[in-house]
Amino acid sequence: MKALLLNSGIGSRMGNLTADRPKCMSEIGHGYTIISWQLELLQRLGVRKIIITTGPFSDLLIDYVIGIANGLDAEFVINPAYKDTNYIYSMYLAKQHLDDDILLLHGDLVLEQSVAEDLLRARYSAVAVDSSLDLPLKDFKAKICNGRIKAIGTDLFGDDCVACQPAYKFSKNDFKIWLREIERFCQKGETRVYAENALNCITDKINLFPLELNGRLCAEIDNAVDLKTVSQRFSEIL
Repeated sequence: MKALLLNSGIGSRMGNLTADRPKCMSEIGHGYTIISWQLELLQRLGVRKIIITTGPFSDLLIDYVIGIANGLDAEFVINPAYKDTNYIYSMYLAKQHLDDDILLLHGDLVLEQSVAEDLLRARYSAVAVDSSLDLPLKDFKAKICNGRIKAIGTDLFGDDCVACQPAYKFSKNDFKIWLREIERFCQKGETRVYAENALNCITDKINLFPLELNGRLCAEIDNAVDLKTVSQRFSEIL
């Protein structure tokens, strides 16, 4: 098992909070940043091999992670085109490192330990969903058909859709199929779209199932309001 942490985004909606550091280094309380909490979770759960994609402030992030890695085997993939591409391109650049079962987390995601445990225990490829929440207007939703994920995107709506978070566990074979489609997208120059656009092209070829959160903490931090809200929830689970 390897973990893939995507941290190549600019984080422009965070304002001054990301003026001199990547979003994943935002403090969420109790001495943790987003990425230090993710790394601690991975260490607790025995995931030692970590691939981290980087964008702005790469040197700062790399030094920071090396200082707190505590025995984790961390490799870094720098996306030099981070200003002009989405994380689909970062995943394309990292493809040679992703030859195992994969736990994939967006770098601005804060999740509680039980969610990570359930993802790792899942027998099939899985993505976190929460049917207890209203569908968000702009964030990810998952379309479910016959108990399987058929599509993930921000523009999905309907009775067959649920709120979704970018926390995934993939089998080695399923992830390889996704990577091949990501490679096809990038070779065509489609590097500004979500990696989920490529995923939606191959959901009929893989076994991707929803993992129900049931209200547990698993949330992205997009802006300063999110940071305050998620930090408060984070303090309640420690």
